[in-house]
Amino acid sequence: MTMPVQSLPVRDGSFHFRLLQQYLILLKKYPILTKSVTSGILSALGNLLSQYLETRKKAKGGGGPVNEIDVAGATRYAIFGLIITGPVSHFFYQLMEVWMPTTDPYCIVKRLLLDRLIFAPGFLFIFYLVMNILEAKGWEDFEMKMRRSYWTALKMNWKVWTPFTFININFVPVQFRVLFANMIALFWYAYLATVRK
Repeated sequence: MTMPVQSLPVRDGSFHFRLLQQYLILLKKYPILTKSVTSGILSALGNLLSQYLETRKKAKGGGGPVNEIDVAGATRYAIFGLIITGPVSHFFYQLMEVWMPTTDPYCIVKRLLLDRLIFAPGFLFIFYLVMNILEAKGWEDFEMKMRRSYWTALKMNWKVWTPFTFININFVPVQFRVLFANMIALFWYAYLATVRK
């Protein structure tokens, strides 16, 4: 006996379509604000993902009491995404289009080198600095975290981000590059939240 197969109602698919449509309208009308808010939300979610994974790890290993969700930590990541990631990434990708147009035969290599050798180390430094400020920590703590984990995080950045960056800067339309990077950054911020401790 075969069971009849039912289709999903069209209404379910149209919600996602309307959401995407609204995002595209906002992106066109308010590009920096839209990218900044999206960056803030996804950065906070990355931090919450890190906290969730740490909690699961502790619970499995019997590593003591499970901590409450650190709302302040997620808020710091949201602020960083909103104030730094969204606007800085927006302008970086816009300027990259001007500095290295696709008409340049070496643009693929130049764009990748610019991102990986200049932007990535600088942006990671800014991340460490801003997080230190948002955590209200002193200069000594900043120096210690830089010495202890910056180089490790930068090498991991080069390993993880390089293929995604290659795709992003060469094949993703410029208006969607911040969103594409933010989707990857969701997991990257989960990693950074762990490595900076």
